[in-house]
Amino acid sequence: MWHELLPVGRHTGSGGYRRFAWTPADGECRDWFREQAAARGLTYEADRNGNQWAWYGDPAAGNAVVTGSHLDSVPDGGAFDGPLGVVSAFAALDELIARGVRLSRPLGIVNFGDEEGARFGLACVGSRLTTGQLTAEQAHLLTDADGITLPRAMEAAGHDPDAIGADPGRLARIGAFVELHVEQGRALDLSGDPVGVASAIWPHGRWRFDFRGEANHAGTTRLTDRHDPMLPYAETVLAARREARDAGAVATFGKVAVEPGGVNAVPSLVRGWLDSRAPRQDTLDTVVGGVEKAARAHADEHGVRLDVVRESFTPVVEFDHALRDDIARLLGREHGDRGITVPVLGTGAGHDAGILAARIPTAMLFVRNPTGVSHSPAESATEDDCLAGVRALADVLEGLACP
Repeated sequence: MWHELLPVGRHTGSGGYRRFAWTPADGECRDWFREQAAARGLTYEADRNGNQWAWYGDPAAGNAVVTGSHLDSVPDGGAFDGPLGVVSAFAALDELIARGVRLSRPLGIVNFGDEEGARFGLACVGSRLTTGQLTAEQAHLLTDADGITLPRAMEAAGHDPDAIGADPGRLARIGAFVELHVEQGRALDLSGDPVGVASAIWPHGRWRFDFRGEANHAGTTRLTDRHDPMLPYAETVLAARREARDAGAVATFGKVAVEPGGVNAVPSLVRGWLDSRAPRQDTLDTVVGGVEKAARAHADEHGVRLDVVRESFTPVVEFDHALRDDIARLLGREHGDRGITVPVLGTGAGHDAGILAARIPTAMLFVRNPTGVSHSPAESATEDDCLAGVRALADVLEGLACP
């Protein structure tokens, strides 16, 4: 399964992946998911929001145990973020069947659509729509860099955009959701453990900073006569690093757009996107507030107008403690020679599991990433650790679906 997916959406120049929502590469990934479901005789369905489901047992029975992740990527992302969770879900089901396990609850495998938000700028669109955290009206306003709206992109890919929206009936079928994911950090590498359990997702969000100045000729306009928005933007990038470092948080300007974009022109607009995350809400507020304060001071200094818009925000997510404790018990030493130690880790990365946690019991498993690098072609995990993740996931699913 892993090798079948590897070439899909891979850019020959960067070696990274460009599997953006509702593009041909995304369509190939969706075809792969449907084929995996068919190969196992699973019931397949795509829901109103474009999420894909494969069912072992009758989902209408309710109290289902669901696992999975996503197949889309960030620009030039790695091979593991998302796909490892989906591939491992099918592999864990194969393991359960090989063990001769008879499940007493339905088991579902899901591929959530547009988790990364690389195309339309909002993460976890599929799960946000399903839970009602994103309304159909809000979703219809999302556009990509080429001005293509989300509804238009969905329609071009053969999906009905008028059907999107909250799906409480589907959520009511699910008794627990467990997402396996490659770790996006080095905690497991440092501890020497192949698999860990998530405790919480840090509060995080995305803020757009629009610095509006005055376009002018780069060769004839005196420095003292300029209202150059690039200067306060550059100083704001450095301010974000300082604020995050001092607070024990993270803050990143990873995307910037410049107008008019000429080499020989002073820009009229510099638009930068801040991603910030922290262990606590008050810390995150301090960091973002400090960055905005610095940005406004630098904008005033250069005669530039600044607008700041919060485009998305997710509060701290504490995963269901009872489910987390069940998972730790299932993976503990009482499992004999299959038992593993399970460190409990916090994470600064957002996931569909974090969105679903507001509505259903949710947990996450992490698989060791020896480099700690993520959202990059350097993202990796060894085959042994991936197989340990599959076995751990199978143990969890067996324990939850065969109580």
